[in-house]
Amino acid sequence: MSAPATSRNTPSTTTPPAEPPATALPGGATTPHAPPDPVAAASPRLDWRIRFGALSLIWGFSFLLIKVGTEGYAPFQVTLGRLLSGTAVLAVAMAVRRERLPRGARTWGHLAVAAFLLNALPFSLFAYAELSIPSTLAGICNATSPLWGMALSLVALSEDRPTRRRVAGLGLGFLGVLTVLGAWQGFSGLDFSGTAMALLASLSYPIGWIYVRRTLAGSGSSTLSLTGGQLFLGTVQIALVTPVFTSVPGGFPLLPTLAVVALGALGTGFAVLVQYGLVAEVGPTTAQMVTYFIPVIATTAGVVVLGEQLSWNTPVGALVVLAGAALTQSRGHSTGSGSEAQP
Repeated sequence: MSAPATSRNTPSTTTPPAEPPATALPGGATTPHAPPDPVAAASPRLDWRIRFGALSLIWGFSFLLIKVGTEGYAPFQVTLGRLLSGTAVLAVAMAVRRERLPRGARTWGHLAVAAFLLNALPFSLFAYAELSIPSTLAGICNATSPLWGMALSLVALSEDRPTRRRVAGLGLGFLGVLTVLGAWQGFSGLDFSGTAMALLASLSYPIGWIYVRRTLAGSGSSTLSLTGGQLFLGTVQIALVTPVFTSVPGGFPLLPTLAVVALGALGTGFAVLVQYGLVAEVGPTTAQMVTYFIPVIATTAGVVVLGEQLSWNTPVGALVVLAGAALTQSRGHSTGSGSEAQP
């Protein structure tokens, strides 16, 4: 569930772009590329494939954790707990690496917008959406983020040029969405409000990624510093809104509480650090492939763990969406246009 970038989330190069592209971290943050962290580079690491698999599992299970969290807390409370836990993890990482928060009012202003688009808004929309739709459908809607990103980048990023293959991918992805939603049945049994919120959350990520690329690339601050500041601001934003729309919970049920803490600490905090390391080690193009495992894991988790019902068109449509998303990213170099989907 970038995603910081992230995140949100949020990505073989032949011709490098004119400016450093934004790295979208599906965990909920997006920041411009930064040089590899010398501290992390000097420390022993697990093989990147193991970390890649762990990241896929963490983000794939995020939709299940959101669903469990909303069984005990209001959606804004789930988002607040998620951001608090994620910010705490990044604060510890920054303290260990002796990183400072970014400086300058302009940078903090842009981070506030990024925090809203990449954290506060999509996290809340997914939490509200899962009140009425299965976690499986939410995970598949999240997979449309690369499609939104490709469409938006054609307009917002000057170096992005449409190709027949990418346009075909956009059309194929759209057909996949219609298949998932059962368009030939008149969208029978579909909860429109919940589905619309999940799709809007997925749209919010590439908008945020493009904004970050245009405003924060070359800011001089490290990825970890910008991501930490972004999550902190997202936490503040939700903390101001939550008391207005919710009341103090009467208790702290164990399972929903653990789900929210795990969602934030693992899916929003720890996962961002893992993704940052992957991008630095194997590059954004390989790291972004985690996007295509998230809906598969989310669907499997929803069916096996939560017992959610699954009709044939859901997995078939999801595969079509992923094929379309893959085609939209098939080009010589990554543009940072928001190709990673963030839970």
